[in-house]
Amino acid sequence: MVQTFDSSNFYSICDGLAAKDTHLATVIREYGYPPVWTRSNTFSTLVLTILEQQVSLASAFAAYKKLLEKLITITPEKILALSDEELRSCYFSRQKIVYVRGLAQSIVTNHINLEWLSEQPDELVRTTLKQLKGIGDWTVDIYLMHALQRLDLFPLGDLALINAMKMLMHLEKPTKEELLIIAEPWKPHRTIATMILWHYYIKRRTLSCCISCI
Repeated sequence: MVQTFDSSNFYSICDGLAAKDTHLATVIREYGYPPVWTRSNTFSTLVLTILEQQVSLASAFAAYKKLLEKLITITPEKILALSDEELRSCYFSRQKIVYVRGLAQSIVTNHINLEWLSEQPDELVRTTLKQLKGIGDWTVDIYLMHALQRLDLFPLGDLALINAMKMLMHLEKPTKEELLIIAEPWKPHRTIATMILWHYYIKRRTLSCCISCI
């Protein structure tokens, strides 16, 4: 059976992680619990996740908001009906036009079924989605974490996660292998540990911005 999190178990998992990791305990003590970051398991969620690849979240959301204003509801059929020029007017790059169209086509032809994916194990979700152009491990990790609420993801391709670990744990140039060793005790709840670290990263960046404005 697939294990997931929601608001009913999220905080107890946070407490359990804090009880066995002093760094995570420090984050919760100083900044409180992270938000329960979830998204709906929909085509529009995957579009947003693709837009978030290798850009700031603000830039990605600006493009998503522009698309939402144009379409009202973001569906595969509506995406396929848009021209390249219309998608570029919503701040889509050439590559992301290709990626989102490919995803839309796969859903329309039922090559990808999101409801079916929600019931499958993580690795099958990963191999299925990575067949699509432009969808790699980071995109799948974020989809599994936010849309399917899977418990044990550790997205090593996420810069915010890596930077949070470097700041919190005073690491200089950790290798992926070293980070995986650090995260090993967090299993099978590495998703929640990641969210605690994201929370720390956001709070520290916000604090730094406030201080720089004084």
